[in-house]
Amino acid sequence: MYKNFRQRPGVALTAVAVAQFMVALDMAVVNVALPVIRADLGFAPLDLAWVVHVYALTFGGFLLLGGKAADVFGRRRLFLGGLVFFGTASLAGGLAQAPWELVAARAIQGVAAAAVAPAALATLTTTFAEGPARVRALGVWGAVNAAGGAMGVLVGGLLTEYLSWRWVMLINAPIVVVALVAVLAGVAADTSGGAARRLDIAGAALATGGVGLLVVGVIRTERYGWLSSATGMTLAAAAVTLAAFVARERRAVDPLLRLGLFRSRWVTGANIFVFRAAAAQFAAFYLTSLYLQQVLGMSAGAAGAAFVPFSLAVIAGTVAATKLGARRSPRGPLIVGGAVAALGIGWFALISPDGGFLADVLGPSLVGGFGLGLCLAPVATAATMGVASAEAGMASGVFNSARQLGGSVGVAALATLAAARTGDRMDPAGLNDGYAVGLAVAALLFVAAAAVAALVLPAARRARESKQPLLEELPAVTR
Repeated sequence: MYKNFRQRPGVALTAVAVAQFMVALDMAVVNVALPVIRADLGFAPLDLAWVVHVYALTFGGFLLLGGKAADVFGRRRLFLGGLVFFGTASLAGGLAQAPWELVAARAIQGVAAAAVAPAALATLTTTFAEGPARVRALGVWGAVNAAGGAMGVLVGGLLTEYLSWRWVMLINAPIVVVALVAVLAGVAADTSGGAARRLDIAGAALATGGVGLLVVGVIRTERYGWLSSATGMTLAAAAVTLAAFVARERRAVDPLLRLGLFRSRWVTGANIFVFRAAAAQFAAFYLTSLYLQQVLGMSAGAAGAAFVPFSLAVIAGTVAATKLGARRSPRGPLIVGGAVAALGIGWFALISPDGGFLADVLGPSLVGGFGLGLCLAPVATAATMGVASAEAGMASGVFNSARQLGGSVGVAALATLAAARTGDRMDPAGLNDGYAVGLAVAALLFVAAAAVAALVLPAARRARESKQPLLEELPAVTR
Protein backbone atom coordinates (compact mmCIF):
# COMPACT_ATOMS: atom_id res chain seq x y z
CA MET A 1 0.00 0.00 0.00
CA TYR A 2 2.80 2.42 0.82
CA LYS A 3 5.54 3.13 -1.67
CA ASN A 4 8.57 2.86 0.64
CA PHE A 5 9.65 2.66 4.26
CA ARG A 6 9.63 6.45 4.67
CA GLN A 7 5.86 6.54 4.47
CA ARG A 8 4.44 7.02 7.97
CA PRO A 9 0.64 7.42 7.80
CA GLY A 10 0.29 9.02 11.24
CA VAL A 11 2.97 11.62 10.55
CA ALA A 12 1.59 12.22 7.05
CA LEU A 13 -1.83 12.87 8.57
CA THR A 14 -0.24 15.36 10.97
CA ALA A 15 1.36 17.18 8.04
CA VAL A 16 -1.94 17.37 6.18
CA ALA A 17 -3.83 18.53 9.28
CA VAL A 18 -1.34 21.27 10.15
CA ALA A 19 -1.17 22.54 6.57
CA GLN A 20 -4.94 22.55 6.08
CA PHE A 21 -5.45 24.34 9.41
CA MET A 22 -3.04 27.05 8.28
CA VAL A 23 -4.68 27.49 4.87
CA ALA A 24 -8.14 27.74 6.46
CA LEU A 25 -6.87 30.03 9.24
CA ASP A 26 -5.61 32.57 6.72
CA MET A 27 -9.02 32.88 5.11
CA ALA A 28 -10.23 34.77 8.18
CA VAL A 29 -7.30 35.68 10.40
CA VAL A 30 -6.76 39.16 8.91
CA ASN A 31 -10.43 40.21 8.94
CA VAL A 32 -10.60 41.67 12.43
CA ALA A 33 -7.18 43.32 12.00
CA LEU A 34 -8.23 45.41 8.98
CA PRO A 35 -8.95 48.68 10.84
CA VAL A 36 -5.54 48.59 12.53
CA ILE A 37 -3.80 47.66 9.26
CA ARG A 38 -5.47 50.59 7.53
CA ALA A 39 -4.26 53.06 10.16
CA ASP A 40 -0.71 51.66 10.27
CA LEU A 41 0.01 51.29 6.54
CA GLY A 42 -2.20 54.09 5.24
CA PHE A 43 -4.58 52.08 3.07
CA ALA A 44 -7.23 53.95 1.08
CA PRO A 45 -10.70 52.88 2.31
CA LEU A 46 -11.69 51.18 -0.95
CA ASP A 47 -8.35 49.36 -1.26
CA LEU A 48 -8.33 47.83 2.22
CA ALA A 49 -10.68 44.98 1.31
CA TRP A 50 -8.12 43.62 -1.16
CA VAL A 51 -6.05 42.40 1.78
CA VAL A 52 -8.80 39.77 2.14
CA HIS A 53 -9.99 39.49 -1.46
CA VAL A 54 -6.63 38.96 -3.16
CA TYR A 55 -6.05 35.80 -1.11
CA ALA A 56 -9.42 34.42 -2.19
CA LEU A 57 -8.73 35.47 -5.79
CA THR A 58 -5.36 33.76 -6.21
CA PHE A 59 -6.31 30.77 -4.06
CA GLY A 60 -9.46 30.08 -6.07
CA GLY A 61 -7.86 30.92 -9.41
CA PHE A 62 -4.91 28.54 -9.13
CA LEU A 63 -6.52 25.53 -7.42
CA LEU A 64 -7.15 23.50 -10.59
CA LEU A 65 -3.58 24.14 -11.70
CA GLY A 66 -2.30 23.17 -8.27
CA GLY A 67 -4.27 19.93 -8.28
CA LYS A 68 -2.99 18.88 -11.70
CA ALA A 69 0.58 19.94 -10.83
CA ALA A 70 0.45 17.60 -7.83
CA ASP A 71 -0.32 14.69 -10.18
CA VAL A 72 2.32 15.67 -12.74
CA PHE A 73 5.25 16.75 -10.54
CA GLY A 74 4.53 14.72 -7.41
CA ARG A 75 2.36 15.50 -4.40
CA ARG A 76 5.21 15.57 -1.89
CA ARG A 77 7.30 17.94 -4.02
CA LEU A 78 4.40 20.36 -4.53
CA PHE A 79 3.43 20.08 -0.86
CA LEU A 80 6.91 21.12 0.25
CA GLY A 81 7.28 23.88 -2.32
CA GLY A 82 3.88 25.36 -1.49
CA LEU A 83 4.70 25.42 2.23
CA VAL A 84 8.01 27.19 1.64
CA PHE A 85 6.39 29.87 -0.52
CA PHE A 86 3.53 30.28 1.98
CA GLY A 87 5.93 30.79 4.86
CA THR A 88 8.09 33.22 2.89
CA ALA A 89 5.06 35.28 1.82
CA SER A 90 3.82 35.34 5.41
CA LEU A 91 7.12 36.73 6.65
CA ALA A 92 7.10 39.35 3.90
CA GLY A 93 3.56 40.37 4.78
CA GLY A 94 4.37 40.65 8.46
CA LEU A 95 7.26 42.99 7.64
CA ALA A 96 5.36 45.04 5.03
CA GLN A 97 5.86 48.80 5.17
CA ALA A 98 3.49 49.83 2.36
CA PRO A 99 0.00 48.73 1.26
CA TRP A 100 1.19 47.16 -2.00
CA GLU A 101 3.71 45.01 -0.14
CA LEU A 102 1.02 43.48 2.07
CA VAL A 103 -1.36 42.91 -0.85
CA ALA A 104 1.43 41.27 -2.88
CA ALA A 105 2.30 39.01 0.05
CA ARG A 106 -1.34 37.96 0.41
CA ALA A 107 -1.51 37.21 -3.32
CA ILE A 108 1.53 34.93 -3.08
CA GLN A 109 0.01 33.27 -0.02
CA GLY A 110 -3.06 32.45 -2.12
CA VAL A 111 -1.00 30.92 -4.92
CA ALA A 112 0.97 28.87 -2.39
CA ALA A 113 -2.25 27.74 -0.70
CA ALA A 114 -3.54 26.61 -4.09
CA ALA A 115 -0.54 24.25 -4.24
CA VAL A 116 -0.73 23.12 -0.61
CA ALA A 117 -4.48 22.38 -0.32
CA PRO A 118 -4.90 19.89 -3.19
CA ALA A 119 -1.48 18.32 -2.56
CA ALA A 120 -2.42 17.80 1.10
CA LEU A 121 -5.82 16.25 0.36
CA ALA A 122 -4.33 14.09 -2.41
CA THR A 123 -1.62 12.94 0.00
CA LEU A 124 -4.31 11.87 2.42
CA THR A 125 -6.41 9.99 -0.14
CA THR A 126 -3.40 8.16 -1.56
CA THR A 127 -1.97 7.30 1.86
CA PHE A 128 -5.18 5.81 3.26
CA ALA A 129 -7.17 3.26 1.25
CA GLU A 130 -10.93 3.69 0.87
CA GLY A 131 -12.69 2.42 3.96
CA PRO A 132 -12.55 3.11 7.70
CA ALA A 133 -8.93 4.32 7.68
CA ARG A 134 -9.59 6.98 5.06
CA VAL A 135 -12.85 8.01 6.73
CA ARG A 136 -11.03 8.58 10.01
CA ALA A 137 -8.26 10.51 8.28
CA LEU A 138 -10.78 12.67 6.43
CA GLY A 139 -12.52 13.25 9.73
CA VAL A 140 -9.33 14.82 11.08
CA TRP A 141 -8.93 16.83 7.87
CA GLY A 142 -12.51 18.09 8.10
CA ALA A 143 -12.23 19.04 11.76
CA VAL A 144 -9.05 21.09 11.35
CA ASN A 145 -10.41 22.67 8.15
CA ALA A 146 -13.48 24.03 9.90
CA ALA A 147 -11.63 24.79 13.12
CA GLY A 148 -9.05 26.79 11.17
CA GLY A 149 -11.74 28.95 9.61
CA ALA A 150 -13.54 29.51 12.89
CA MET A 151 -10.38 29.97 14.95
CA GLY A 152 -9.08 32.51 12.44
CA VAL A 153 -11.44 35.08 13.88
CA LEU A 154 -10.32 34.29 17.45
CA VAL A 155 -6.60 34.17 16.67
CA GLY A 156 -6.75 37.34 14.59
CA GLY A 157 -8.62 39.20 17.31
CA LEU A 158 -6.29 38.13 20.12
CA LEU A 159 -3.10 38.81 18.17
CA THR A 160 -4.31 42.22 17.04
CA GLU A 161 -5.56 43.23 20.47
CA TYR A 162 -2.62 42.03 22.56
CA LEU A 163 0.40 41.97 20.21
CA SER A 164 0.33 43.56 16.75
CA TRP A 165 -1.56 43.10 13.50
CA ARG A 166 1.75 41.91 12.00
CA TRP A 167 1.44 38.69 13.97
CA VAL A 168 -1.62 37.65 11.97
CA MET A 169 0.93 37.10 9.17
CA LEU A 170 3.99 36.08 11.20
CA ILE A 171 2.07 33.38 13.09
CA ASN A 172 2.27 31.23 9.95
CA ALA A 173 6.06 30.88 10.16
CA PRO A 174 6.15 28.37 13.06
CA ILE A 175 3.15 26.53 11.60
CA VAL A 176 4.99 26.13 8.30
CA VAL A 177 8.06 24.78 10.09
CA VAL A 178 5.97 22.10 11.86
CA ALA A 179 4.27 21.13 8.60
CA LEU A 180 7.58 20.93 6.70
CA VAL A 181 9.13 18.66 9.33
CA ALA A 182 6.06 16.40 9.25
CA VAL A 183 6.06 16.17 5.44
CA LEU A 184 9.77 15.34 5.34
CA ALA A 185 9.40 12.74 8.09
CA GLY A 186 6.15 11.07 7.10
CA VAL A 187 5.27 11.54 3.42
CA ALA A 188 6.97 9.27 0.92
CA ALA A 189 8.37 10.68 -2.32
CA ASP A 190 5.65 9.72 -4.79
CA THR A 191 6.25 9.00 -8.44
CA SER A 192 5.06 11.68 -10.83
CA GLY A 193 3.70 11.00 -14.27
CA GLY A 194 7.17 11.35 -15.80
CA ALA A 195 7.71 12.06 -19.46
CA ALA A 196 4.33 10.63 -20.42
CA ARG A 197 2.49 13.34 -18.52
CA ARG A 198 2.64 17.08 -19.03
CA LEU A 199 0.98 20.18 -17.72
CA ASP A 200 -1.65 21.67 -20.02
CA ILE A 201 -0.39 25.26 -20.06
CA ALA A 202 -3.15 26.59 -22.30
CA GLY A 203 -5.80 24.89 -20.17
CA ALA A 204 -4.15 26.21 -17.01
CA ALA A 205 -4.22 29.77 -18.37
CA LEU A 206 -7.90 29.51 -19.32
CA ALA A 207 -8.90 27.90 -16.01
CA THR A 208 -6.99 30.41 -13.91
CA GLY A 209 -8.23 33.34 -15.98
CA GLY A 210 -11.85 32.15 -15.94
CA VAL A 211 -11.97 31.40 -12.24
CA GLY A 212 -10.08 34.62 -11.47
CA LEU A 213 -12.56 36.71 -13.47
CA LEU A 214 -15.44 34.96 -11.73
CA VAL A 215 -14.01 35.69 -8.27
CA VAL A 216 -13.24 39.32 -9.22
CA GLY A 217 -16.76 39.80 -10.59
CA VAL A 218 -18.31 38.43 -7.41
CA ILE A 219 -16.00 40.38 -5.10
CA ARG A 220 -16.64 43.69 -6.87
CA THR A 221 -20.39 43.43 -6.34
CA GLU A 222 -19.75 45.07 -2.97
CA ARG A 223 -18.77 48.23 -4.87
CA TYR A 224 -20.76 48.06 -8.11
CA GLY A 225 -23.75 45.83 -7.33
CA TRP A 226 -24.94 42.69 -9.11
CA LEU A 227 -26.83 44.48 -11.89
CA SER A 228 -24.10 46.95 -12.88
CA SER A 229 -22.43 46.86 -16.29
CA ALA A 230 -19.02 46.34 -14.64
CA THR A 231 -20.24 43.20 -12.88
CA GLY A 232 -22.09 41.95 -15.95
CA MET A 233 -19.10 42.38 -18.25
CA THR A 234 -16.71 40.70 -15.80
CA LEU A 235 -19.00 37.72 -15.25
CA ALA A 236 -19.66 37.43 -19.00
CA ALA A 237 -15.90 37.39 -19.64
CA ALA A 238 -15.55 34.69 -16.97
CA ALA A 239 -18.27 32.59 -18.65
CA VAL A 240 -16.62 32.89 -22.08
CA THR A 241 -13.19 32.01 -20.69
CA LEU A 242 -14.49 29.00 -18.77
CA ALA A 243 -16.41 27.81 -21.85
CA ALA A 244 -13.15 28.01 -23.81
CA PHE A 245 -11.49 26.01 -21.02
CA VAL A 246 -14.12 23.26 -21.29
CA ALA A 247 -13.69 23.14 -25.07
CA ARG A 248 -9.93 22.92 -24.63
CA GLU A 249 -10.17 20.09 -22.09
CA ARG A 250 -12.37 18.04 -24.42
CA ARG A 251 -9.53 17.94 -26.96
CA ALA A 252 -6.49 17.81 -24.65
CA VAL A 253 -4.43 14.61 -24.61
CA ASP A 254 -3.59 14.99 -20.91
CA PRO A 255 -6.14 17.55 -19.68
CA LEU A 256 -5.87 19.78 -16.66
CA LEU A 257 -9.38 18.61 -15.75
CA ARG A 258 -10.65 15.34 -17.22
CA LEU A 259 -14.34 16.01 -17.76
CA GLY A 260 -15.10 12.32 -17.44
CA LEU A 261 -14.65 12.72 -13.68
CA PHE A 262 -18.08 14.31 -13.56
CA ARG A 263 -19.75 11.18 -14.90
CA SER A 264 -19.37 9.90 -11.37
CA ARG A 265 -22.38 10.85 -9.30
CA TRP A 266 -20.13 10.88 -6.25
CA VAL A 267 -17.78 13.49 -7.70
CA THR A 268 -20.54 15.63 -9.21
CA GLY A 269 -22.83 15.49 -6.19
CA ALA A 270 -20.06 16.15 -3.69
CA ASN A 271 -18.85 19.23 -5.57
CA ILE A 272 -22.34 20.70 -5.88
CA PHE A 273 -22.92 19.96 -2.20
CA VAL A 274 -19.68 21.61 -1.05
CA PHE A 275 -20.30 24.68 -3.25
CA ARG A 276 -23.67 25.31 -1.59
CA ALA A 277 -22.53 24.39 1.91
CA ALA A 278 -19.43 26.61 1.66
CA ALA A 279 -21.55 29.51 0.41
CA ALA A 280 -23.74 29.12 3.49
CA GLN A 281 -20.89 28.51 5.95
CA PHE A 282 -18.60 31.37 4.87
CA ALA A 283 -21.50 33.83 4.69
CA ALA A 284 -22.76 32.76 8.12
CA PHE A 285 -19.28 33.29 9.62
CA TYR A 286 -19.06 36.72 8.03
CA LEU A 287 -22.54 37.91 9.04
CA THR A 288 -22.32 36.51 12.56
CA SER A 289 -18.96 38.20 13.11
CA LEU A 290 -20.49 41.53 12.05
CA TYR A 291 -23.52 40.95 14.30
CA LEU A 292 -21.30 40.31 17.32
CA GLN A 293 -19.24 43.46 16.79
CA GLN A 294 -21.63 45.96 15.22
CA VAL A 295 -24.89 45.00 16.95
CA LEU A 296 -23.84 43.46 20.26
CA GLY A 297 -20.79 45.74 20.55
CA MET A 298 -18.20 43.02 21.27
CA SER A 299 -14.48 43.70 20.86
CA ALA A 300 -12.46 41.84 18.23
CA GLY A 301 -11.07 39.46 20.84
CA ALA A 302 -14.47 38.77 22.42
CA ALA A 303 -16.06 38.20 19.02
CA GLY A 304 -13.34 35.69 18.19
CA ALA A 305 -13.85 33.90 21.50
CA ALA A 306 -17.56 33.62 20.72
CA PHE A 307 -16.69 31.25 17.86
CA VAL A 308 -15.01 28.72 20.15
CA PRO A 309 -18.26 26.77 20.90
CA PHE A 310 -18.86 26.53 17.16
CA SER A 311 -15.41 25.02 16.65
CA LEU A 312 -15.94 22.51 19.45
CA ALA A 313 -19.32 21.53 18.00
CA VAL A 314 -17.71 21.00 14.57
CA ILE A 315 -15.18 18.64 16.14
CA ALA A 316 -17.97 16.74 17.90
CA GLY A 317 -19.91 16.45 14.64
CA THR A 318 -16.81 15.26 12.80
CA VAL A 319 -16.19 12.55 15.41
CA ALA A 320 -19.79 11.39 15.04
CA ALA A 321 -19.57 11.40 11.23
CA THR A 322 -16.30 9.46 11.35
CA LYS A 323 -17.88 6.71 13.43
CA LEU A 324 -20.88 6.53 11.10
CA GLY A 325 -18.77 6.78 7.95
CA ALA A 326 -16.64 3.80 8.87
CA ARG A 327 -19.70 1.59 8.34
CA ARG A 328 -21.97 3.51 5.95
CA SER A 329 -22.11 5.44 2.72
CA PRO A 330 -21.34 9.21 2.92
CA ARG A 331 -24.82 9.95 1.58
CA GLY A 332 -26.69 9.54 4.88
CA PRO A 333 -24.43 11.76 7.01
CA LEU A 334 -24.55 14.47 4.31
CA ILE A 335 -28.34 14.51 4.26
CA VAL A 336 -28.59 14.61 8.05
CA GLY A 337 -25.67 17.00 8.45
CA GLY A 338 -27.04 19.45 5.89
CA ALA A 339 -30.44 19.42 7.60
CA VAL A 340 -28.97 19.94 11.09
CA ALA A 341 -26.69 22.73 9.84
CA ALA A 342 -29.73 24.38 8.22
CA LEU A 343 -31.55 24.18 11.54
CA GLY A 344 -28.65 25.81 13.39
CA ILE A 345 -28.15 28.62 10.86
CA GLY A 346 -31.91 29.16 10.73
CA TRP A 347 -31.84 29.57 14.50
CA PHE A 348 -29.11 32.19 14.02
CA ALA A 349 -31.54 34.10 11.78
CA LEU A 350 -33.68 34.80 14.88
CA ILE A 351 -31.07 37.26 16.22
CA SER A 352 -32.30 40.49 17.81
CA PRO A 353 -30.65 43.88 18.40
CA ASP A 354 -31.04 43.54 22.17
CA GLY A 355 -29.86 39.93 22.27
CA GLY A 356 -26.73 38.44 23.76
CA PHE A 357 -24.28 35.60 23.44
CA LEU A 358 -26.24 33.10 25.51
CA ALA A 359 -29.60 33.92 23.94
CA ASP A 360 -28.66 34.40 20.28
CA VAL A 361 -25.28 32.78 19.63
CA LEU A 362 -24.47 29.78 21.84
CA GLY A 363 -27.39 27.50 20.92
CA PRO A 364 -27.22 28.11 17.15
CA SER A 365 -23.43 27.68 17.25
CA LEU A 366 -23.70 24.26 18.87
CA VAL A 367 -26.42 23.00 16.51
CA GLY A 368 -25.00 24.54 13.35
CA GLY A 369 -21.44 23.50 14.17
CA PHE A 370 -22.46 19.91 14.86
CA GLY A 371 -24.35 19.75 11.56
CA LEU A 372 -21.39 21.15 9.64
CA GLY A 373 -19.09 18.66 11.34
CA LEU A 374 -21.33 15.83 10.14
CA CYS A 375 -20.75 17.02 6.55
CA LEU A 376 -17.03 17.70 6.30
CA ALA A 377 -15.45 14.25 6.18
CA PRO A 378 -18.30 12.59 4.22
CA VAL A 379 -18.27 15.23 1.47
CA ALA A 380 -14.50 14.89 1.03
CA THR A 381 -14.93 11.11 0.98
CA ALA A 382 -17.62 11.38 -1.69
CA ALA A 383 -15.55 13.81 -3.79
CA THR A 384 -12.69 11.30 -4.03
CA MET A 385 -14.78 8.10 -4.14
CA GLY A 386 -13.44 5.77 -6.81
CA VAL A 387 -10.83 8.27 -8.06
CA ALA A 388 -7.59 6.63 -9.17
CA SER A 389 -4.34 7.58 -7.43
CA ALA A 390 -3.02 9.15 -10.64
CA GLU A 391 -5.89 11.68 -10.56
CA ALA A 392 -6.09 12.29 -6.82
CA GLY A 393 -4.60 15.78 -7.18
CA MET A 394 -7.02 16.65 -9.97
CA ALA A 395 -10.05 15.55 -7.95
CA SER A 396 -8.75 17.38 -4.88
CA GLY A 397 -8.19 20.55 -6.90
CA VAL A 398 -11.76 20.43 -8.24
CA PHE A 399 -13.16 19.88 -4.74
CA ASN A 400 -11.16 22.71 -3.21
CA SER A 401 -12.12 24.98 -6.13
CA ALA A 402 -15.80 24.28 -5.60
CA ARG A 403 -15.46 25.05 -1.89
CA GLN A 404 -13.48 28.24 -2.43
CA LEU A 405 -15.78 29.56 -5.17
CA GLY A 406 -18.84 28.70 -3.11
CA GLY A 407 -17.47 30.67 -0.18
CA SER A 408 -16.63 33.71 -2.32
CA VAL A 409 -20.02 33.75 -4.03
CA GLY A 410 -21.87 33.16 -0.76
CA VAL A 411 -20.20 35.99 1.13
CA ALA A 412 -20.62 38.48 -1.73
CA ALA A 413 -24.23 37.55 -2.47
CA LEU A 414 -25.51 37.40 1.11
CA ALA A 415 -23.55 40.48 2.18
CA THR A 416 -25.20 42.36 -0.69
CA LEU A 417 -28.60 41.02 0.32
CA ALA A 418 -28.03 42.03 3.94
CA ALA A 419 -26.91 45.53 2.91
CA ALA A 420 -29.99 45.93 0.70
CA ARG A 421 -32.25 44.94 3.59
CA THR A 422 -30.49 47.37 5.95
CA GLY A 423 -30.49 50.26 3.49
CA ASP A 424 -29.81 53.56 5.23
CA ARG A 425 -30.70 52.21 8.67
CA MET A 426 -27.20 51.90 10.10
CA ASP A 427 -28.41 51.62 13.70
CA PRO A 428 -28.27 48.24 15.50
CA ALA A 429 -31.89 47.43 14.60
CA GLY A 430 -31.33 48.08 10.89
CA LEU A 431 -28.08 46.13 10.80
CA ASN A 432 -29.72 43.28 12.69
CA ASP A 433 -32.50 43.03 10.09
CA GLY A 434 -29.97 42.76 7.28
CA TYR A 435 -27.87 40.11 8.99
CA ALA A 436 -30.99 38.09 9.88
CA VAL A 437 -32.12 37.96 6.25
CA GLY A 438 -28.67 36.88 5.10
CA LEU A 439 -28.54 34.12 7.73
CA ALA A 440 -31.99 32.88 6.72
CA VAL A 441 -30.84 32.50 3.12
CA ALA A 442 -27.69 30.73 4.34
CA ALA A 443 -29.95 28.21 6.11
CA LEU A 444 -31.82 27.63 2.83
CA LEU A 445 -28.51 26.95 1.09
CA PHE A 446 -27.82 24.15 3.56
CA VAL A 447 -31.29 22.76 2.80
CA ALA A 448 -30.40 22.85 -0.90
CA ALA A 449 -27.12 21.06 -0.17
CA ALA A 450 -28.93 18.31 1.74
CA ALA A 451 -31.31 17.94 -1.22
CA VAL A 452 -28.34 17.39 -3.54
CA ALA A 453 -27.06 14.63 -1.26
CA ALA A 454 -30.47 12.96 -1.31
CA LEU A 455 -31.11 13.29 -5.06
CA VAL A 456 -27.68 13.09 -6.72
CA LEU A 457 -25.47 10.84 -4.61
CA PRO A 458 -26.01 7.11 -5.20
CA ALA A 459 -28.00 5.09 -2.71
CA ALA A 460 -26.04 2.49 -0.76
CA ARG A 461 -27.08 -0.38 -3.02
CA ARG A 462 -25.73 1.46 -6.08
CA ALA A 463 -22.61 2.91 -4.47
CA ARG A 464 -20.36 0.05 -5.59
CA GLU A 465 -21.48 0.24 -9.20
CA SER A 466 -21.10 4.03 -9.33
CA LYS A 467 -17.32 3.77 -8.86
CA GLN A 468 -16.56 1.50 -11.81
CA PRO A 469 -17.05 3.88 -14.79
CA LEU A 470 -14.76 6.43 -13.16
CA LEU A 471 -11.92 3.95 -12.97
CA GLU A 472 -12.47 2.55 -16.46
CA GLU A 473 -12.37 5.97 -18.13
CA LEU A 474 -8.80 6.83 -17.12
CA PRO A 475 -6.68 7.77 -20.13
CA ALA A 476 -3.94 5.38 -21.09
CA VAL A 477 -1.12 7.60 -19.82
CA THR A 478 -2.39 7.31 -16.22
CA ARG A 479 -2.79 3.58 -16.08
